Amino acid sequence: MSDNGNAVALDSKLMRLVIVGHVDHGKSTLVGRLMSDTGSLPTGKIDFVKDICEKQGKVFEFAFLLDALEEEQEQGITIDTSQIFFNTKKRPYVIIDAPGHKEFLKNMVTGAANAEGALLLIDAFEGVQEQSRRHGYILKLLGLTQVAVVINKMDLIDYDPEKYYQIKTEYTEFLKSLGVEARVFLPVSAKLGENIATRSDSMSWYTGPTVLEVLDQFEKKAAKVHLPFRFPIQDVYKFDERRIMAGRVESGNLKVGDKLLFSPSNKTAVVKTIEAWSVSEQPTEAIATESIGFTLTEQLFLERGDVASRVGDEPPITSSTFDANLFWMGKNHLEKGKSYTLKLTTQEVPCEVLEFKKIIDASTLETLSSRDYVVKNDVTELTLRAHRPVVFDQFGTIPETGRFVLVDEYDVCGGGIITTYVPATQRDKLIEEVRHRDFNWVSSNITAEQRAYRNGHRAALILFTGKAGVGKAKLACLLEEKIFQNNFQSYLLDGHNVRLGVGADIDNEEYFSDGEAVRRYGEVAKLFLDAGHVVISTSNIFNQQEHSDIRVLVEPCPVVEILVTSTPPQKQTSDMVLTLEEAANEKETIGKIYDFLKEQKILTGHNYSI
Repeated sequence: MSDNGNAVALDSKLMRLVIVGHVDHGKSTLVGRLMSDTGSLPTGKIDFVKDICEKQGKVFEFAFLLDALEEEQEQGITIDTSQIFFNTKKRPYVIIDAPGHKEFLKNMVTGAANAEGALLLIDAFEGVQEQSRRHGYILKLLGLTQVAVVINKMDLIDYDPEKYYQIKTEYTEFLKSLGVEARVFLPVSAKLGENIATRSDSMSWYTGPTVLEVLDQFEKKAAKVHLPFRFPIQDVYKFDERRIMAGRVESGNLKVGDKLLFSPSNKTAVVKTIEAWSVSEQPTEAIATESIGFTLTEQLFLERGDVASRVGDEPPITSSTFDANLFWMGKNHLEKGKSYTLKLTTQEVPCEVLEFKKIIDASTLETLSSRDYVVKNDVTELTLRAHRPVVFDQFGTIPETGRFVLVDEYDVCGGGIITTYVPATQRDKLIEEVRHRDFNWVSSNITAEQRAYRNGHRAALILFTGKAGVGKAKLACLLEEKIFQNNFQSYLLDGHNVRLGVGADIDNEEYFSDGEAVRRYGEVAKLFLDAGHVVISTSNIFNQQEHSDIRVLVEPCPVVEILVTSTPPQKQTSDMVLTLEEAANEKETIGKIYDFLKEQKILTGHNYSI
């Protein structure tokens, strides 16, 4: 029960709100008033702040209740996003107080992401500002449909209804152009407490609800239990013999015995137990919004960023390319060709802009057709390409796995939503084919771990690269022989052999078009790797991009790339680089490669254990 006697139902759940608005439009004053009028302040808090104001010669304001930092009081602005709790008779609330300064907009993206409703403030005296429109656009990007527009400081315009209706009409038209509809426009004076908890005698022409009444009309988001199961792994904990996958259920539900698919690796396993904190009895089910852990019936190597879905549900998309709407907040321009960090669920991956489809001024919604870069506070429809496959859903399907931020160096500089996905490149199509293959793969009863234990090594692909005539073929043959003589399973797989075998049914032009050569080679390599072999390749028919495609085809088996070259590159991208002189010294070089494979824990000796 709160201090003013507002009893909160025991079964009521916390409602998350975000409050946004232009700087100095009165957010802190409104929040302070809400806390005061609901009796949610600690005993003596108001008197304490009033005493400080009196000593400093200031007039007391409700905004001071939230100014926890001394520098904020000196500047007269609120800087950090903070969470403020209060109760009404219906339920408890937490307000995510999002700053209004342009420089602090980035806090709003992460702060507002989990909100279920929004209060958007507009100063009645100043009217609709650029920042008011930008905030409206951000709320759209966050998928917030429960929005109440609070027209504050009505006392400064003598409670003029004409000004209220003017602002309402202007901002309604703007929101309509975004596809957003405000629940209500409330004329208030947060400073004087009018239309906050009680109705204002000065605005008898307004017959709508108060702010607190509007909040109690907001509906809780239903737990997304009906959606496909999504569980981005946040961390993996090891207790005694158990490996616990920890994270948050973003959508759907999970039960003991469910078979899960882990993306992007396409590994599958069955849930053995569900682990929860601070419970007396171990649960057998978990639903959306719950933070849990679970164990599997078999030990898989999984890590932060992997996303679990249930076999039988629609799986998430795995791709390196997707289209998105993005709000840019960085001090530097968003440019094509520059590397940024994509943070999507628990994944962190380097990415770059592939194409700007449209650049929009968020305050006017004007399309800026003459630019090929995005400046601060603009919106863009663009195509992003990650440097490795990421796992996601379209925002309209599952918002929690379709929302992301971009980081430039160390700053969150952009927030966006994934709108569409079409396999745009050969690589995307290849990833889709691999997902389909692995999902329908008929597995042997013998696991990869059992083969590794019997053979004394992991299955791996050793890929020799370099120009023709540098001695790759000789080294590959000698390495295969060395591995075989040490009682390991090795096989020399040359791309020309694949071409003469499984590629013999098509002509040369068709074979080398659309990635068919690399696809067939990768599938043959996958079969040998599935049998537990160390596969050694010497092919000259693939380029560097196709080597990356081969890695996709043979995942999760490791690929060790050994470059033989006369001019070692300045930036080493291969796992090992050999000069021509080293390649000519065959016996010593083979020993060096063999030792390297042992260091990488591919060759470990009998009996191998993961």
